[in-house]
Amino acid sequence: MKLSKRRGALVAGGVAAAMVLTACGGSDDNGGGGGTAAEGGSFSLAINNPENPLVPGNTTETEGSQVVKALWTGLIQYGEDGEVEYTGIAESIESDDNTTWTITLKDGWTFHDGTPVTASSFVDAWNYTAYSPNAQGASYFFSNIVGYDELQAETDDEGNVVADPAATEMTGLQVVDDQTFTVTLNGPFAQFPVTVGYNAFFPMAESFFEDPEAAALDTPVGTGPFQAEGPFEEGVGITLSKYEDYAGEDEAQAETVDVRVYSEISTSYTDVQGGNLDVVKDIPADAITTAPSEFGDRFIQRPSSSFTYLGMPTYVERYSDPRVRQAISMAIDREAITEAIFNGTFTPATDAIAPVVDGYREGACEYCELDVERANQLLDEAGFDRSQPIELWFNAGASHDAWVEAVGNQLRENLGVEYSLQGNLEFAQYLPLADDQGFTGPFRLGWAMDYPSPQNYLEPLYSTAALPPNGSNTAFYSNPEFDELVAQGNRAESNEQAIDFYQQADDVLLEDMPILPMFFGVEQIVHSENVSNVVIDVFGQIDVAGVTVNG
Repeated sequence: MKLSKRRGALVAGGVAAAMVLTACGGSDDNGGGGGTAAEGGSFSLAINNPENPLVPGNTTETEGSQVVKALWTGLIQYGEDGEVEYTGIAESIESDDNTTWTITLKDGWTFHDGTPVTASSFVDAWNYTAYSPNAQGASYFFSNIVGYDELQAETDDEGNVVADPAATEMTGLQVVDDQTFTVTLNGPFAQFPVTVGYNAFFPMAESFFEDPEAAALDTPVGTGPFQAEGPFEEGVGITLSKYEDYAGEDEAQAETVDVRVYSEISTSYTDVQGGNLDVVKDIPADAITTAPSEFGDRFIQRPSSSFTYLGMPTYVERYSDPRVRQAISMAIDREAITEAIFNGTFTPATDAIAPVVDGYREGACEYCELDVERANQLLDEAGFDRSQPIELWFNAGASHDAWVEAVGNQLRENLGVEYSLQGNLEFAQYLPLADDQGFTGPFRLGWAMDYPSPQNYLEPLYSTAALPPNGSNTAFYSNPEFDELVAQGNRAESNEQAIDFYQQADDVLLEDMPILPMFFGVEQIVHSENVSNVVIDVFGQIDVAGVTVNG
């Protein structure tokens, strides 16, 4: 999924420090334009409809995360370029062996209902998210904590629950006192402190656990610089107001934020052009060439951690043979599509790890290079039925139509296979279909890192432990060799050793091709003259607290 925030020293453990981002920084300015800024005032921000109610442990997509990150502050935060900073609730996260971690909290942090943030606020939230009957999408992120397996319900071969979990709490989590708790992992994981700024690790107030299902639909109670004025209204949005008792360093600059839901990216863009909306964090593909001149310094572009891919439904017999997936990938001319559709702003992807983290290798994906002759040979060897069209899936209203259609045209031309576009579902409808094995052909999805590590581009997306509903492995790929290599990377004692294992896992993935890497993106946003200091981070999120309203 995707993230944000600040600077400072790093984590205990040498591996994590070296694994933080290496190549970010805006290509243009961050936050230019507008008049004289002042505290207070109101502004509006466009998002698409979130997949789920605003519960951090069940918000694993960009739209809901944009709001959750304004409502919550976690243990640590991330700088604009992804660096870890101890400006959140954690005073320290320490370990002598990278396996058992002691987390000490700062004094003075409160939830928006006025109750204190304690060690139990984290432990209870993490147990709730990990417990499989609660069906939280970020459950997987706790799979390396001792006792996680006992919180998973037994299922049969079809995935049907046949017995309740053996426990409701992970034995690897222990509350020491109100300000301290310990986390025991299944093995050494030096990067652990880097991961805990992600949504899944946010604390929850006691009131949430009184009736979680009702609380999920009610007004969210977070710890962040903004508080919710009421429940999120599907298809409408939510109003946020400054939390005056916020204990963090980056308090909200605006008094209120009107978060509005748009189902069509073109409509939000038109509204910001007309001065009816202040911040749009995505622009239509057909506006890429005109937006810079039209908005001037109110058009902001910067390198991104985002990665667009075509997932392959390995659960569909037609796509179960790796040779079919390799052939389809080799029939796509990514360079031509990025030039024709994205005006060259996107980069054709030849790896499954993005360039913004250590471990990226240009040209790692053999089957990402256009080779029509070999593609046809592989398709013939696999006995692929060319008489039936390839169904290409993408979510509606997000400007994916043109490039997915371009893929279809290339498959028709290069492989002699017709295609049909399946792009009628909105984002909030599209994602559940992915979890339910509902796609009948290649499907568009994207990924922006949750925390700055190559591991985050591999394990949450393709590991067996991350199969839905516990994670984001929507290709339903499973390879024990891949899983073991990632695990060895997690246990590595040096940055170099860890990256070596992650790259070996990457090689296994890029041979099996459960996904077809397509593009590495850039973040492109525009804003009105009403606001200044509009910053988008490397995770693809607007720093809502930092936006100022011009006086």
